[in-house]
Amino acid sequence: MTGRVQGRIALITGASSGIGRGAAITLAAEGATVVVTDIDAAGLAETVDLVRRGGGTAVSHAHDVTSEARWHEIVAAIRAEQGALHILVNNAGIGIGGSIFEMSHADWSRQQAINVDGVFFGVKHAIPLIAASGGGSVINISSVAGLRGAPGLAGYCATKGAVRLFTKAVALECAAANMNVRVNSVHPGIIDTAIWQKIPQEATGAMRSQTLAIPEGANAIDPNALAAAGVPVGYAGLPADIAAGILFLASDESRYVNGSELVIDGAMTAR
Repeated sequence: MTGRVQGRIALITGASSGIGRGAAITLAAEGATVVVTDIDAAGLAETVDLVRRGGGTAVSHAHDVTSEARWHEIVAAIRAEQGALHILVNNAGIGIGGSIFEMSHADWSRQQAINVDGVFFGVKHAIPLIAASGGGSVINISSVAGLRGAPGLAGYCATKGAVRLFTKAVALECAAANMNVRVNSVHPGIIDTAIWQKIPQEATGAMRSQTLAIPEGANAIDPNALAAAGVPVGYAGLPADIAAGILFLASDESRYVNGSELVIDGAMTAR
């Protein structure tokens, strides 16, 4: 029995942990060769090891997604080493919380550069190779924060909303050009990943509300406590839950899904 993405080449950014790592493991288990990238060398090496221990094939590259020159190099390396590209998962991202009235322009710009510019560069440089390889699928990781606002996360919401509409516009461009490349976005809810530990401690004050339910005195955001208070199903999702959606969008099972949002959020946005 062959895998659902057997023989395909997949590029996954931000793959050193969390959703990116989950996507790499899942796509590789279903037959793809995964090219994983990140700025975190140690985490990336661990992802490669996990893929290989599961019987999959993975190669890695150091990758700052805000550098257009590095995107040129990554795509050129895939063309030279793999000869093709069929799947792009634009996953690299950060979350900087805090009141928009106190956010520095440097933090605003850094978040925009990683979460929006990184997706733009990926689409710009990878889609031509995907089209030349016979077509395929682009999966841009947005968030439920790209569908609705959240106090203390205005800057983050701005980036994820941008990814949502950018995805739709690119899907239309690819369809109009007969490129045979589908482009969709995935919108995770509260997922148990390391991103929650990276939101600065000082941001928790501005984010303390019924919406986010951050307890007084918390030094970091506990996604499970957050989910218990604010997610209808009562628990946080796992990277594997998002990876399953990514696999669907990467496979031929979603051949008629294009320019759409796949929301995986435990019914957060259902009310």
